[in-house]
Amino acid sequence: MRCVIARFPFDLFKNEVEDVMKNIEPEAVTGESVLIGDRQYPVKQVGEVITRQDRRDFSAREVTRALTGLGFTCTAAPAPAAPEPVAAAWPSSLV
Repeated sequence: MRCVIARFPFDLFKNEVEDVMKNIEPEAVTGESVLIGDRQYPVKQVGEVITRQDRRDFSAREVTRALTGLGFTCTAAPAPAAPEPVAAAWPSSLV
């Protein structure tokens, strides 16, 4: 599949992406991710490996669009955890 990432055209194939990534250890997922084989990778890590470009040169959206087009399952960034309510600390003399 032909796609454009960071203004550069790439011809990507699902089996080639799988072959390249099988020897790469996944980093911790903190944003968008993609399932390749049985491993969950950050989208930006995969983009860096398959394009050989710096992660700052492309967006996660560009890589997600390309990987989804190849048939991979991409997941949105996890929602931030809701802060726990803080109990008011009243001095016992006021209660």
